[in-house]
Amino acid sequence: MKEWHWFALSLLLVFVDQLTKYWAGLYLIPYKPMPIVPCLNFTLAFNTGAAFSFLSGAGGWHRWFFASFSVLMSIVLMIWLYRTPAQSKLLCAAISFVLGGAVGNLIDRAFYGYVVDFIDVYYQHHHFATFNIADAAISIGAALFILELFMSQKDTK
Repeated sequence: MKEWHWFALSLLLVFVDQLTKYWAGLYLIPYKPMPIVPCLNFTLAFNTGAAFSFLSGAGGWHRWFFASFSVLMSIVLMIWLYRTPAQSKLLCAAISFVLGGAVGNLIDRAFYGYVVDFIDVYYQHHHFATFNIADAAISIGAALFILELFMSQKDTK
C-alpha cells in the first residue's frame, strides 16, 4: 500500500501556513515590526511578486502566471510523490515540503493576488527578505533535495 502520510505532511504544512498567515492578518499591522527576539520580528507584508519580491512591480499579469505555474508544479510534484518508492524517505520528504509550500502560497495568490509574509529575520540593520511558513517549507524541501542528490551520488560510487 502506498504511504499517504507524505501527502498528509504536505496538507499539514498548508494548514499551518494558512493558520499563521491568518493570525498575522489579525494581529499585525502592515509593515510595522513586532519584535519577538533579537534578530526576529513579525512584520506583515504583502508580496505581489515571486521569491524575494521578484517582479512585484510588473503589473497584474504575473499574478495569474505565478498561480498557473504553481498549479502545474503542484500537479507535477503530486505525481512525482505518488510514483516515488516508499523507501526513498528523504526524497518523499523533500517533495512533500516543496508541495506543501507551493500550495500554501498558491492559495494566497489565487484568493488575494499576493502572498502574505510576516517572518522578518535580521542582523543589526540588515534584513533578510520577509517570508512565511510556505517559503520556509520550500527552502527546507530544496535543502532536502540537495542532500538527497549528494547521498545518491555517494551511493553510486
